[in-house]
Amino acid sequence: MTKAALIVGAGSGISAAFAHALHRAGYALALAARDTHKLGGLAKEVDAQLLPVDAAQEEAVAALFAALDRAFTRLDLVLYNASYRTRGPFLDLNPADVAKALAVTAYGGFLVGQQAAKRMVRQGEGAIFFTGASASVKGYAQSAPFAMGKFALRGLAQSMARELQPKGIHVAHFVIDGGVKNAERGRPGDPAAPDRLLDPMAIAQTYMAVLQQPRSAWSLEVELRPWVETF
Repeated sequence: MTKAALIVGAGSGISAAFAHALHRAGYALALAARDTHKLGGLAKEVDAQLLPVDAAQEEAVAALFAALDRAFTRLDLVLYNASYRTRGPFLDLNPADVAKALAVTAYGGFLVGQQAAKRMVRQGEGAIFFTGASASVKGYAQSAPFAMGKFALRGLAQSMARELQPKGIHVAHFVIDGGVKNAERGRPGDPAAPDRLLDPMAIAQTYMAVLQQPRSAWSLEVELRPWVETF
């Protein structure tokens, strides 16, 4: 039976690399994002369905999973990769922007995780992954909203793992502790290239390794950082 995976917050970096890795491993794929127009090329490359979703809206997330129920006979993996950040001095932060950061980064993770868990508990197995950041463990100046959201997402993953692992669901949180290489960062001539930035394909390899772990030795959290990172 073909395994199926959903990536929420799909884009051109980590999630795209992971989608390629899952495609090579034979997974049927669905890619979800608020704006799916930018994902057409990736969807063709990995033969994925494109599904629009506002991850911070309960009704939208429920509709997303209803569409998956029609498309797939099972759901083996969900990656929550969505986030929203607003930066600035603490005294100048717009409360509405802070609320949005929390809603997308943390509350959306809860909504997606809950819908995924309902299906995976019924089938007795599955994996739910969350993409974290340096801000999951370190709150930086002028970045309080991102830290608030990522700290909350990490707590969600820990609680879910302790409740769902005994039911056969592997929950894992990945702390991406550093900048990730993209079209603008890490190009030849870039003073930060190549090893000061994490390679999305290398991150995807770790995601796949965790996905393939025997249940007698599951990881709850994995930290990834460049070897030149000073911690």
